[in-house]
Amino acid sequence: METTSESLHASDFESLGRDIMAMACEQTGAHHGAILLWDEAAGGLALDFHVVEDRIVTLPDEVIPLRKAGRVNGVAAHVFESNAPYLANDTSEDPYYGDYFFDVLSIAAAPIRYQGRPIGVLSVSSRRRDRFEPDTLERLGDIATQSALFLRRAQLYRATRTGPRPFLIKGLSPAWLEVERRIERVSGTDAPILVTGESGTGKELVAHAIHFNSRRATAPFVSVNCAAIPDQLLESVLFGHVRGAFTGATADKRGEFQKAHGGTLFLDELGELPMPLQAKVLRAVEDGEVQPLGSNAAPETVDVRLVAATNRDLPAMARAGTFREDLYFRLSVITMELPPLRTYKQDNLHILAAVFLKQACDRHGREVRAVGPDAMAALYAYDFPGNVRELRNAIEHGVIMASGATIQPSDLPKMIVAGAAPPPAPVARPTLAEMRERWLAPLERRWLKDLLDEHDGNVREAARVAGVSAVTFYKLLARRGMGRSRG
Repeated sequence: METTSESLHASDFESLGRDIMAMACEQTGAHHGAILLWDEAAGGLALDFHVVEDRIVTLPDEVIPLRKAGRVNGVAAHVFESNAPYLANDTSEDPYYGDYFFDVLSIAAAPIRYQGRPIGVLSVSSRRRDRFEPDTLERLGDIATQSALFLRRAQLYRATRTGPRPFLIKGLSPAWLEVERRIERVSGTDAPILVTGESGTGKELVAHAIHFNSRRATAPFVSVNCAAIPDQLLESVLFGHVRGAFTGATADKRGEFQKAHGGTLFLDELGELPMPLQAKVLRAVEDGEVQPLGSNAAPETVDVRLVAATNRDLPAMARAGTFREDLYFRLSVITMELPPLRTYKQDNLHILAAVFLKQACDRHGREVRAVGPDAMAALYAYDFPGNVRELRNAIEHGVIMASGATIQPSDLPKMIVAGAAPPPAPVARPTLAEMRERWLAPLERRWLKDLLDEHDGNVREAARVAGVSAVTFYKLLARRGMGRSRG
């Protein structure tokens, strides 16, 4: 690993984290891992970089305290406090284990030392028991030592950054890989960007990612939803007004363009921007000039990077004369189309669900540990017209309604369960197929149980041996009424 900079940019840290985790997983044979760096201001270990089943999950606002309820809060906390590596090949009996993101059965962790003291922890884990060999800690420790200097630079850089940052999961699908490639390419420029896609696909999330990976990251990120503000007020919101500009304007007011000076302005629902305001937005983008409502003074100069988003067909609106063609062409220098959840949920829904589960539990102070297999089957069978936003809300609903440690189908919103449920069978004499089903059901249930027992409850491994996808296996479990933890 090499770097020519004395301080790391946020995007550099992501590349660095990817390289370190790739090396750690290759050297140990793991598919999960994490880099946790000490956050002095938050007083805990920041879960800045996490790999889950070869997907990269960044959770930069997640901080793990070293102590919880009077005891060491997990293996990483123990490694950091003791400044010594640690290996647990059966976490069910380990005194330090605490799940952060997924339940795992084996975990190895090494301190990341700088000048002899720990600045963080490098860990790898597996959902199988006895996954790691005794020399795993030596290999992991070597990687932590090689990475320490660069991670220290990243730690110091990120300590100067303030404000919450959103999570972003990498590698969800080929379409998302193209979005990620574009984010990496355009973030360092000031070009305007148009983000398109269905409602709930994560357009504001992408706008945040562009801002926080840009040179403007320490400057304001200002968001305006053009559809949520009445037309007669939107001009004042965007450009400000002077005292007396209209009834009720008792003082001068700065607009969102002025507030975003030096940073990024995100215009959501751009297709709802009224035609009279489109000319002023175009002037602000092209010339960097804004005129407060009611002002006779010279235009104010602003330095703003504009990111806009819409789920409308702007080219069609331009042809119909309901959206300025020149503004569309100016804002669409770079475009990013976000894929809907249904196109990549098959392999990624469980990872997204786990992220939202943790966030909802932290937000509401709940101790829900997992989405049950029946509930997960219902989620997989649902099309999610509201995309990622609808999934997040469904998981939050489940966390709030769950009476135990696992989300059940009855805890999910009714429309999801109803949308996923098969149609009721007609009340009539059993058909030959139904009779076969009655005969096969107990045999299939026994087959599923034996297969799961052979693989220590690991659903994914059992599905692989059975020659079916994990989704199909979950559906078989749900159909046979078998409650199992996900593997």
